[in-house]
Amino acid sequence: MKRNELNDLAAFVAVADAGSFTRAAAQLHMSQSALSHAIRQLEERLGIRLLARTTRSVSPTEAGRRLLGTLRPALADITTEISRLSEFRDKPAGTLRITAAKHAAIAVLWPKLRTFMGEYVDVKVELSVDEGLIDIVAGNFDAGVRLGERVDNDMIAVRISPDIRLAVVGSPAYFARHPVPNTPHELSKHDCINYRQKTSGGLYACEFEKDGQELTVRVEGSLVFNDSDLVVQAAIDGRGLAPVFATQVSEHVAAGRLISVLDDWCQPFPGYFLYYPTRRQTPPALAALVDALRYRT
Repeated sequence: MKRNELNDLAAFVAVADAGSFTRAAAQLHMSQSALSHAIRQLEERLGIRLLARTTRSVSPTEAGRRLLGTLRPALADITTEISRLSEFRDKPAGTLRITAAKHAAIAVLWPKLRTFMGEYVDVKVELSVDEGLIDIVAGNFDAGVRLGERVDNDMIAVRISPDIRLAVVGSPAYFARHPVPNTPHELSKHDCINYRQKTSGGLYACEFEKDGQELTVRVEGSLVFNDSDLVVQAAIDGRGLAPVFATQVSEHVAAGRLISVLDDWCQPFPGYFLYYPTRRQTPPALAALVDALRYRT
């Protein structure tokens, strides 16, 4: 295969993934006309139309989808093997792109990244904070961090935190005006601070368990946020009860700014995992990061 043919095949994958000649041209740092010409040449050589074009979108034909099924893993293997050349250096190098939820980024990733970056000075890290469930392959991320129960089965998952526990907290001022709930059902009598999930758009439903009994409770209140830090601050300010991760409020509870209730109903669940696609070879920089983040009991 000639070099230009390989370039045209890579260009075809870029257009199919982007769904647009304009976006693909920007990613490839080439003009849209040059990219269109390359795709036309590829289709003419093969004698098959690979892309269906409309005024609004570009999508692969049936033949194009079949070719993509072969090209994507092949190009991924080439990219991986090229990145492995950094093994011949004294230390791993390159840029790692990671997506993580805000709590995971602050509570788990950053404390370990500070040390990691000092040890691997040739590695750059781009951390994208996003509460949504990102497709890390489509988003061109090397890895993602999510709760264990939310990681797809086709990913390699490495535990990077202990189990996490829910906590329901309120301020001393709030409990001076309201009784302490003894069961999750009694939360219906309280002004609760809700968290709106950015992925689904729905309100977070609290999951409780005690003596084998599982309860899912949706709470009501006068405040709704889509940021967990604001939920915590509102609870400190006495605006209601807040269901949050226990690690988010441990210092506030210890200092007496918040009081934790229903602890016997808040059972641990799997914590955070770093996940990444299955590859024949893991790039050295990613392998070093996995080792640095791995949770060790």
